[in-house]
Amino acid sequence: MCVCARPSPPHLAKVCLGGRGAPGQPPPQPGGAAEARRGAGGGGAGLARRAGVARRAMPAARGAARRCALPGPLLPGPPPPLLLMVLLVLPAAGAEGKARSCGEVRQAYSAKGFSLASVPYQEIAGEHLRICPQEYTCCTSEMEDKLSQQSKLEFENLVEETSHFVRTTFVSRHKKFDEFFRELLENAERSLNDMFVRTYGMLYMQNSEVFQDLFTELKRYYTGGNVNLEEMLNDFWARLLERMFQLINPQYHFSEDYLECVSKYTDQLKPFGDVPRKLKVQVTRAFIAARTFVQGLTVGREVANRVSKVSPTPGCIRALMKMLYCPYCRGLPTVKPCNNYCLNVMKGCLANQADLDTEWNLFIDAMLLVAERLEGPFNIESVMDPIDVKISEAIMNMQENSMQVSAKIFQGCGQPKPAPALRSSRSVPENFNTRFRPYNPEERPTTAAGTSLDRLVTDIKEKLKLSKKFWSTLPYTICKDERVTAGPSVEEDCWNGHTKARYLPEIMNDGLTNQINNPEVDVDITRPDTFIRQQIMALRVMTNKLKNAYNGNDVNFQDTSDETSGSGSGSGCTDDICPTEFDFITTEAPPVDSDRREVEASATQPGWSLQTLLVIFISLVLQRQWR
Repeated sequence: MCVCARPSPPHLAKVCLGGRGAPGQPPPQPGGAAEARRGAGGGGAGLARRAGVARRAMPAARGAARRCALPGPLLPGPPPPLLLMVLLVLPAAGAEGKARSCGEVRQAYSAKGFSLASVPYQEIAGEHLRICPQEYTCCTSEMEDKLSQQSKLEFENLVEETSHFVRTTFVSRHKKFDEFFRELLENAERSLNDMFVRTYGMLYMQNSEVFQDLFTELKRYYTGGNVNLEEMLNDFWARLLERMFQLINPQYHFSEDYLECVSKYTDQLKPFGDVPRKLKVQVTRAFIAARTFVQGLTVGREVANRVSKVSPTPGCIRALMKMLYCPYCRGLPTVKPCNNYCLNVMKGCLANQADLDTEWNLFIDAMLLVAERLEGPFNIESVMDPIDVKISEAIMNMQENSMQVSAKIFQGCGQPKPAPALRSSRSVPENFNTRFRPYNPEERPTTAAGTSLDRLVTDIKEKLKLSKKFWSTLPYTICKDERVTAGPSVEEDCWNGHTKARYLPEIMNDGLTNQINNPEVDVDITRPDTFIRQQIMALRVMTNKLKNAYNGNDVNFQDTSDETSGSGSGSGCTDDICPTEFDFITTEAPPVDSDRREVEASATQPGWSLQTLLVIFISLVLQRQWR
């Protein structure tokens, strides 16, 4: 039976390669034996003729054999062993190279929430792909577009999730500090009001707006109002002097012009002793530090919130798609990107964010410096808690020196006119209710908002230190996520952008300019992100404010003529302006021993007025309090 399908000449129709006879010989035919016998009986002439035909047919048979070896459809017949092996191997090779199953890809694609309608069951030619390698693929154009958008969304979510710690640090701590400072001011105002009502009675209540205005202005300054603290405090003491001068001289009538003249003697006569100067130093730098620190938390919160909302460029989106989902298109949905490959993609996509890092670190350092001030000499809690006692001490100083102060004012402003009618000329101790009770620390709450400033500052300092270098380390933080990469320890069995193998290119440095040779992301280093540059400027401005606050200066109202820059410690204060210790001493108070029994014994000595004894008592209490 012939197995060659190619046609042969008629005289070779029964000559074929691969028969059972010898090569080139015709196979046995039915009736061949009888014909042979006839030939034998017919004599040698017939045999000779058949032998001649056979010799002439040999070359044609060899040509037919060569033609029969060419590829072509096979007809029924037993093939040779070598040809059978080739026929068995070829279909298997084709199935592996061109018809690999997309079952895993379909399963992973469906898990992302996409429809399987457009997903092929087996790999197809990939000439239509625009991002992934154009080889046999499990992705259609529609799939590539959807996965590209998915990679963009996942990248945005990754950045937002990774920056969650920094954002919540500034959001929660800003809320806590703001709540604390506001409650501290409320507590201080309430404490002063309660104390002065008990101490001075109606005289305080008739003049309480002076003190209410003080706290109103302090609150307005803290909340960002345009308030000059020094001028505001000077105005408070001047108004208090006007009111008290009228109270200690009820026998006279004072016009508005006369009272204005009286207020001009506040600094010269120091009727309240040294309390106004020291309190002004304490209040000013404590409020500057507190307000600036809270403003810094606000700026940090806003910058972190804004920068964490990334808008990837088209080049970044292509790189993200290639890294995250081209393994799907290659039929390798479980293979994750190599760690170094991920780093180059992230450094290219987050190049502008990395440029934020330098200014961010300077900002964090400045915040830490002001936090140290809040713990030490600029502690607003230690200033506001006893402010009622300090102001009361100043009032007592005014009472004690009322005669000398009045005489000097009369000398400078002129003799006032007597008051009309029969106005009472009660003595000063009677005008000022002597029901004053000594300050008891247990009566005042020691904390505001359920905590203390020291605890708040200790907590925020730890959080701030952890947020340093956040933006430059963001690519490393993302690429350590096991959901994203195969991990730093897996170098071979990971996706390198083309196949499952080691990633060879070097890792780029941080920042925009260093991405000029980034092998994964097309970055235009000549066009910095203007939005990021705005955040850098906001941090720079805030850092400058924090440095000024650290030195006790308010940049909004800093007096350039004030010579306070000679201190080598960086405090911005001279020893005269910003003393390191605040020992409040009652003006012209006689020296007394700290033992209360000596004071009680001295009270039995003749010639001491009730007013003097009261001043001594208050002086003793305050000195003990401030040690």
